Amino acid sequence: MSDSDSDDYRVEEPVLAPDDPMRAFIPKSFGKTTKEANVARQIEQTRRHVEKPAPRKQKQPASDSDDSDSDDSESDEEDAAERFPVTHEMVLKTHERAVTSIALDPAGSRMLTGSLDGNVNFHDFAAMTPTTLRAFKSVDPWASKKAASSDSHPIQHVEFSRHSGSVFLCVTAHPQAKIMSRDGAVVTEFVKGDMYLRDMNNTKGHVGEITTGTWHPTDPNLCVTAGSDSTLRIWDINNKRSQKDVIAFKSKAPGSAGRTRMTAVAWGASSQGSSPVLVSAALDGSLVMYSGNGPFSRPSAEIKDAHQPDTWTGGIDISADGRMVVTRGGDGLIKLWDTRKFKQPLVKIDHPSTSDRYPMTNIKYSPDSRYIITGSASGHLHILNPANLRPEHVTPITPGIPLITVDWHPKLNQILTGSANAETHVLYHPSLSTRGALEAMSRAPKTRHVDDDPSFTMDQSQLGLSGDAIITPGSHRRGGGAGGAGVSASGKPTGRDPYRPQVQQITPFMRSQPDEKHIEENIPLSRMLHEDPREALLKYADVAKKDPVFTGAWAKTQPVTQYAELSDGEGREGEGREAKRVKR
Repeated sequence: MSDSDSDDYRVEEPVLAPDDPMRAFIPKSFGKTTKEANVARQIEQTRRHVEKPAPRKQKQPASDSDDSDSDDSESDEEDAAERFPVTHEMVLKTHERAVTSIALDPAGSRMLTGSLDGNVNFHDFAAMTPTTLRAFKSVDPWASKKAASSDSHPIQHVEFSRHSGSVFLCVTAHPQAKIMSRDGAVVTEFVKGDMYLRDMNNTKGHVGEITTGTWHPTDPNLCVTAGSDSTLRIWDINNKRSQKDVIAFKSKAPGSAGRTRMTAVAWGASSQGSSPVLVSAALDGSLVMYSGNGPFSRPSAEIKDAHQPDTWTGGIDISADGRMVVTRGGDGLIKLWDTRKFKQPLVKIDHPSTSDRYPMTNIKYSPDSRYIITGSASGHLHILNPANLRPEHVTPITPGIPLITVDWHPKLNQILTGSANAETHVLYHPSLSTRGALEAMSRAPKTRHVDDDPSFTMDQSQLGLSGDAIITPGSHRRGGGAGGAGVSASGKPTGRDPYRPQVQQITPFMRSQPDEKHIEENIPLSRMLHEDPREALLKYADVAKKDPVFTGAWAKTQPVTQYAELSDGEGREGEGREAKRVKR
């Protein structure tokens, strides 16, 4: 029983037993109810539960000192987990094949994921809720230029511009790279070079497949692409017809004929703050460094056997100060290099490679260059110390499935990973991270409509209906609007009313042919096409007698028309023919 503002009125609740089924149909409150999210509970549900490895069995009884050491190691692991944004995760499953590249814009609001399925998926953290973790758009960069039966080009690399984030670089397994807007529209498509020219300096673009690319650290209009034609090409996004500079790398490996594939490239700021540093790796095991602003005629430093030849060095990155370079090779080694003494690696460690199956496997510095992150073939995320490359923290992401691509966003302080099982994991910490996945998990769950479930949605493209068609009830019996059976979002009819005559379809061939109305209005005497020629001539019979135009010259010399008289031997036409036949 509840009291109102006045003591004179009381609202009595129905007296029902506690186990009465009728209680399920009686509302507990009246009016509009608001759905509030239990933020703490939602975030706690995303906590990662990592199984700790079982302690090894010891033959001798453990002493007190051993127990204290094990306790210290466990506490160190917990402290390491709390220092990095890896305690919670948000999992996205928006691709059908392995995720090969991940990019976030500088503000951290939009995320791109590229995959071997040839699609680039767009995700907005501002539109996500715990129950709507999906991409709002999927774009195939080459959908408009390929046949329906041809395969898609795998996405090699996607990367937002480092300044505005309004465009991003899209590199596919194709000789032409693209600059696309943040909404998926193609802004610039770089030209393809002439494959019959021997000298790569004379070509205007790549003549082989592009492996990767990156942006200039300070100039928002410049980017560089690395190709299998043994060149690095620097492009101005405002000029798509030719590259700005071309760097033709001459391989010194025996039997290579001076060419090799460029497998990785990184463009970072210099240690003195003057010109940036451009570092690239090749398939012959070379590692070359150029001055980032040119000239690019000769490399400023070159290491011939940086990694084992004929192994794919797909991961390379430069520290924030431009002094250190880290590479991950296909020979199962991670090496650390100093740009000031670019001869021998400072440190190298063993790390199993996945470049045989996924050559785009990368390695990245943290935003402040205090750590180095990379994936492994076992599906673990490795956070390494940049001084000695020893692991600071190792955590499983997709156990048993290779971890291909990683990224660490500076503003969000969140780590993004892409795996071979088509999963994208966004790792975060409730107190160390901001926005991004944390903001998405803090919203109230959206009530899922039945139409959002793909298992209950029928593909209408096989029925000849557009996905955005509006089907009006009873339109099969009467004309419902402009299209009879329905009108799409663009206003085009999607069906035909059986009681209406079928409108002739305008094909591209018919569009180029003049119609009847155009001929009548623009071609002189076109109306005579539909007139009887005998009636047209008889209209001018009286005029010809009164005013003879063509026969006026004989009006005086031959006023009366005279015809030749037939002789006796000449009869009618039929009789003459019979006489001739008799003579034969």
